[in-house]
Amino acid sequence: MAEQQRTIGAVTYREAEAGYFEQRRLRRFAGVWSLWALGVAAVISGDFFGWNFGLGQAGFGGLLIATLVITVMYFGLCWSIAEMSPALPHTGGAYSFSRSAMGPWGGFATGVAETIEYVVTPAVIVTGIGFYMQTIVDDLFGVSIATWIWWAIFYAIFLALNIWGIEATMKFAVFICLLSLGILAVFYIGAIPNFDVDFLTNIEPEGSNSKWLPFGVDGIFFALPFAIWFYLAIEELPLAAEESHDPKRDIPRGTIYGLLTLVVTGFLVLFLNTGIAPGAAVIGESGEPLLEGLKTIFGEGTSASILGLVAVAGLVASFHTIIFAYGRNIYSLSRAGYYPHFLSLTHGTRQTPYVALILGGVVGYGLALLLDQAGKHGWLGGNVGAALLYMAVFGAVISYAMQCFSFILLRRRFPHIERPYRSPVGEWGAAIAAVIALVTLVAMFWNSDYRAGVYGVAVFYVVALAYFALIGRHRLILSPEEEFALTKGEHGHPETEGYGVTRVEDIRAES
Repeated sequence: MAEQQRTIGAVTYREAEAGYFEQRRLRRFAGVWSLWALGVAAVISGDFFGWNFGLGQAGFGGLLIATLVITVMYFGLCWSIAEMSPALPHTGGAYSFSRSAMGPWGGFATGVAETIEYVVTPAVIVTGIGFYMQTIVDDLFGVSIATWIWWAIFYAIFLALNIWGIEATMKFAVFICLLSLGILAVFYIGAIPNFDVDFLTNIEPEGSNSKWLPFGVDGIFFALPFAIWFYLAIEELPLAAEESHDPKRDIPRGTIYGLLTLVVTGFLVLFLNTGIAPGAAVIGESGEPLLEGLKTIFGEGTSASILGLVAVAGLVASFHTIIFAYGRNIYSLSRAGYYPHFLSLTHGTRQTPYVALILGGVVGYGLALLLDQAGKHGWLGGNVGAALLYMAVFGAVISYAMQCFSFILLRRRFPHIERPYRSPVGEWGAAIAAVIALVTLVAMFWNSDYRAGVYGVAVFYVVALAYFALIGRHRLILSPEEEFALTKGEHGHPETEGYGVTRVEDIRAES
């Protein structure tokens, strides 16, 4: 990097060398419906796999209560994001919001939490894909292929697709989103005639607990992370801000339309997948809950397995789109210097952050392998997918709380910036969402089955903060997110003024 630099408070900004931003270009392509599809596709796997582990923690009644609480949290969060994202239209997303509201430390703490969420989440999803594919191929062909091989195959395919270009990424997101919604519609129609309320409550209660809350009130808190799986990653849309044609109009619409879609699909799955044979007792432990339901509707054998193969599309949808998300998250933090600069390099012609995409894939795959071995050796209280899910949610709820706090602080510290969209629930809605996120974070440490994994990501989080304290804070660059924060919103608008408008010498000492 060039020698010219300036220290502001506890951080040091360096002048970007010639060609720095040219080596880190993104391409604008997305519109409102491709953003809606990106958001829905990112989450839709939660309807196919993952949510059901909450039944084993709380029973149907406990998971229902947890889901209602988490739905309130997501409305507060998404309305806040819908206001912040067009006001701060940067690829950094959550990091960008917190950087302007709480300074470099707040921005980094939020960005790292989101990195944890988005790198671990594809690892969760790929374990679900492995369960489905292993069962289906065994049923159809009598061949058993190890799940870790399926993980490697799917990582390779969808890393390649994301590196290929934003056009391919968005077009595939639209296709796979619509296909997944179509599969769910077929399931809903087939499940309704088979619905029986007794299946909802066929988990044997512990002690004097009721069938609706077989594990008592404690189970509700344990189920909160699994209820989050119905919505986790809808908040990724601001990461597409610098690849959207009109981020100030389209990202708020895509976010809210996507959330409303997911509320409908999530509650239908919760009731209908649990309320048909084999019921909550089996569904709560299944690695392929929707396939269990499809077998009830269409019978065992080839037809159900083929439908299960189609159902993998829902998992693929989220796997593909969250790879997109971690790529942009790592890219934005690296471009600004919080992570090593080379991680933000983009492909010369395709303009995709290929280094960030590959690194996140290697880490996610390695983490899935590590927890798989831990499960086989009895070091893990629950199953691999559920443990990874808890780890992903750890990062998510920290990020959510920080974004909600940022919303409140931006309202107060940046009242002058243009806000094309205003949250209908304002500061109190953000505050309620932040409280629910923090309660969920505490509840995660309460569950002994998955506490080891949560401790593991907590240690990584602390190590990342130490890296920033020792190295990262001295290597910052005036990326759009940093420009916006340091100029109080005067600059840092890449959609209208490009990159590198502000120079190191332009920074006011009081910034």
